Amino acid sequence: MYTQMSKSYLVLATGVVSVAFAAVFIRLAEAPPLVIAAYRLSIAALVLAPVAWIKARDELRGLDRRQVWLAVASGAFLALHFSLWIASLDFTSVASSVVLVTASPIFVAIASYLLFREKLTVRIIGGIAISVAGAIIIGYASWQIGVNSLLGSILSLGGALAVSGYMLIGRRLRQNTGLLSYIFLTYLSAAVFLMAAVLITGQKLQGYSGTTYLMFILLALVPQLVGHTSLNWALKYMPATIVTVAVLGEPVGATLLAWSILGEVPRLVEIIGGLLILAGIAVAFSKSTQAGTPVPPYTF
Repeated sequence: MYTQMSKSYLVLATGVVSVAFAAVFIRLAEAPPLVIAAYRLSIAALVLAPVAWIKARDELRGLDRRQVWLAVASGAFLALHFSLWIASLDFTSVASSVVLVTASPIFVAIASYLLFREKLTVRIIGGIAISVAGAIIIGYASWQIGVNSLLGSILSLGGALAVSGYMLIGRRLRQNTGLLSYIFLTYLSAAVFLMAAVLITGQKLQGYSGTTYLMFILLALVPQLVGHTSLNWALKYMPATIVTVAVLGEPVGATLLAWSILGEVPRLVEIIGGLLILAGIAVAFSKSTQAGTPVPPYTF
């Protein structure tokens, strides 16, 4: 029988598969990281605009100054996240980049404790330790390969830190702001920041190949809108813990897609380090979600 729960799992699976395509689309887009990020968020915001106007117009008009500024700040962190993470793919493998940026819930857990004094259980601390060990292994392996690979790993971790700020602000703002209003303002703000950065740095927005423009569109529609929307929808009907752990399938999917489409075979050390990071997150959030548990890492 087709139940609400089975529908939720189907939507959740759709979200995980959708975000897994992000790294491959980025690799196939022959454009600078800032340009890729700017197009991704701008197209997503443009697609959302008429929907937000029709369905969330009254709420958007009723938002106070604090809510708007928080959404803008969230967009700034999201813009920084995409800038750093997309840039990391120019220097390191899909496997290393995606698995390191997926470590964001660990940073959220630590920040939640430092900023809001939210409880860190023994399970969460143990999970953090396991994930840190995995990150060290990947970082050491990257350093052995060369400076470029190490830089890629650092950029990816920077992307994880940036998206943690996006998550923390989103958690606070979403307590009294509708999902559609929040993501529209956040995506729009991120698009503005990224477009401004492209113009300031003198990078071009035109003259790319048809394949690259297609990748811009696919990035906005598949991982950004279909992927993120599916995961956000699933959160309404499923515990955040299930969504958090399910999204750990994204690095696995991204690695398999990079292997099959790009011919990028993951190294054994990347597999070991990646498994440790994902295992650490799974351990940290394997119990029923408590108040204050970090939000899922659906950022790609």
